[in-house]
Amino acid sequence: MSTLSERLERVLEREAPSWGIRPVPPDRRRLSGVDLAVLWGDLSVGLLVMVTGALLVPALGFPKALLAIVLGSAIGCLPLALVGLAGEREGVPSMVLFRPVLGLRGSFLPSALNLLQLVGWTAVEFWAMGQVANVASKRLFGLDASHFWLALVAVVCTLLAVGGPILVVRRWLERFGIYLLIGSALWITARVLASADLGAIWRSPGRGGLPFWLAVDLVVVMPISWLPLVADYNRFARPGAGGFAGTYWGYLAGNVWFYALGALLVLAAGAGADVFGIGTAIATSAGGAVVLIALLVGESDNAFADIYSAAVSTQNVVPNLPQRALTTVVGAVGFLLALAFSMDRYELFLLLIGSVFVPLAAVFMADYFVHHRGRYAESALFSPTGVNVRALVPWAIGFLLYHWSAPTGPAGWIEAMRTLFHDWLHLPFPLFDSRLGASIPSFAAAFALSLVILRRTRWSGGPTRTRHAESAGGQRPTG
Repeated sequence: MSTLSERLERVLEREAPSWGIRPVPPDRRRLSGVDLAVLWGDLSVGLLVMVTGALLVPALGFPKALLAIVLGSAIGCLPLALVGLAGEREGVPSMVLFRPVLGLRGSFLPSALNLLQLVGWTAVEFWAMGQVANVASKRLFGLDASHFWLALVAVVCTLLAVGGPILVVRRWLERFGIYLLIGSALWITARVLASADLGAIWRSPGRGGLPFWLAVDLVVVMPISWLPLVADYNRFARPGAGGFAGTYWGYLAGNVWFYALGALLVLAAGAGADVFGIGTAIATSAGGAVVLIALLVGESDNAFADIYSAAVSTQNVVPNLPQRALTTVVGAVGFLLALAFSMDRYELFLLLIGSVFVPLAAVFMADYFVHHRGRYAESALFSPTGVNVRALVPWAIGFLLYHWSAPTGPAGWIEAMRTLFHDWLHLPFPLFDSRLGASIPSFAAAFALSLVILRRTRWSGGPTRTRHAESAGGQRPTG
């Protein structure tokens, strides 16, 4: 007689097969363009997106903030959807896509950085959901138990990650989750618009202190933060299913909506630009605690994606580790970090993510879409190669240009950048007083350098695919 755990494992393999990093066979790619629009529309919205939108005002007036939101979303969603398209074509996760340009061992660096950001995001999401659940429970039941709610959301989100993307999209999002999320968001939006003096908000000037293009960076970074994950999900798309359009428009619509909603909650309801402020404003003036709970349920999908992709990124380095065990470990670590989390450095965290992954996206896109014309050979994805140092050069220069344009990080790091650019190179610091932002200069420089430095020729990074490739992460598809 089989045990309960064995029966559960068989159900999971039937409903949500765990593919690790090997290419997903065409007959197992079940997601349509509509499925991806639902998934990325869902992942583009949430409490933390509203909090980030709230950071744009009142420094910018609402018209300028809205322009920054639309422009930043349009810019940031383009590389997101393009990397998703590559994942759809190749059938492999994002970190495996970086192997041909960076080398197998070179791809370990973005894998490690992505693991760090995803564990960080997991802790942030857990903390935010636990705090908001506590706000709702105090209003509804007089119960103050933030650690209990934190533990509960950690368990629920980790279980979703164990289920995997197909199970979450088909069994949860398309049947329940997306309707709860859209319904609660529509209700909050309607309440805010009904109570706001939109004319006065539109005419009110900004207070200054935030350059327009730096505000655009704060919008660009949200879709960019998903770029190292996007192929983890889009690899399950049916070939030719419209995955690019579904990803681009699904994410753009939700991102614009919730950034703008966060800004409106500050200007119309007097919300603070943090989780407590946004959660309290929703609970008191924009729909009540029940609507807040519905929004909270929708937020769980973001944490699911962080946990699942942290496991997949780890498998790029150690492919034989079981995916579901990794998701459990990531969920547990995220829970422990959330116990000590503070929102004080949230904006810094966002810009650090942008500084790493904006130039990396440029390097990949130059290599994949220009030098390789939108296809990699399987041998390039799974050959046990070393590090392509040439690809690290434009990535590093784009990273430094980002920090020159918008100094970001601990005080010691910012001082080191000042010493490099101002004291040693005798250049203005920051570049143009950050008026140009950082995302566009960083991306443009890394992309242009990659076009020059990288060629469509084999670099000497190690042997071609051999029988030892499996030990380097090159498992062949089975079943």
